[in-house]
Amino acid sequence: MKIRSFLLSLTSILLLSSPVKANPNTNQVGNINDWSANQSNLQLPKLKFIPPVPLTDPVNPINASKFTGVVPLGREISELKTPIKALMARYRFLTPGIFFMDLETGDYFSVNGDKAFSAASTIKYPILIALFQEVDAGRIKLGETLVMRRKHVTGGSGNMQYQRVGTKLSLLQTATKMMTISDNTATNMIIDRLGGVSKLNQKFRRWGLQSTVLRNMLGDFKGTNKTSAKDLVRLSALITNNQLISNTSQSQVLGIMIRCQNRALLPSGLSSGANIAHKTGTLRFVLGDAGIIETPSGKRYLAGIFVRRPNNDIRARDFIRQVSRVMYGYFEQAKVSHLP
Repeated sequence: MKIRSFLLSLTSILLLSSPVKANPNTNQVGNINDWSANQSNLQLPKLKFIPPVPLTDPVNPINASKFTGVVPLGREISELKTPIKALMARYRFLTPGIFFMDLETGDYFSVNGDKAFSAASTIKYPILIALFQEVDAGRIKLGETLVMRRKHVTGGSGNMQYQRVGTKLSLLQTATKMMTISDNTATNMIIDRLGGVSKLNQKFRRWGLQSTVLRNMLGDFKGTNKTSAKDLVRLSALITNNQLISNTSQSQVLGIMIRCQNRALLPSGLSSGANIAHKTGTLRFVLGDAGIIETPSGKRYLAGIFVRRPNNDIRARDFIRQVSRVMYGYFEQAKVSHLP
């Protein structure tokens, strides 16, 4: 089922970090560049989407008979098997979970898409959606004040851990830090405001996220919080089809996610004309990234990828970049080839 464009034009957003260049020592698969000549010089313009008409009550459970409650999965994209298998052979010491989907047709590509991985900071993506559901329901206000308590403070990513206990921020400021700089302390403040781990897990199950579970507050350095590439693509499909949040919340969510400062994973495989709203995750043994991508020609697709790696092996980053490049080249080429 063809889906209408879904996001109002956003105001210009200053990106606070530059895209990461490819490692010149990284091995390349020969036929990847046949699809895309991108050299990872990513400069993201504004997203230009028009929100669709709401189709269901976001409070009700999602129809599990269809992938998103609206759009069934289409065909598996067999054309991508050869280049992705070549990459996997080159990086055989990595264990990937990959799920990409064409937003218009439902056509998809999956390698271990259902496999549960340690979510790392990608768990902040469904937490953000849960927050905006509560905003839509009128139970939470974005302008309300949150206070950083000692129980919220944790190490890892973010700078709030260095602030004085008792520091006050608006809920919107806190959520923005959670997503843009992946602040773990800010995330704990949001989890606390939403009623804790159990209530969030209830939402995740209601949305049909089969592998997504929040077991511990952040930072979850042992990787007990779980999700899958397919779950995060499903989440993206749900919000773009207005199954979970309103048009206004959708615009705010994507406006926050386009500002994600880690550009080293999915964004590094895109061309300079592409738009991406996404969330990354990093632990010493896993990398992940998931989001919504629009090519310069207007093609929209959803991406989810995880890679289990040896201790802090940077080649996992290079693998994700190359997978992203292959996928981008396929989807952009498919769109251009069908233009009148």
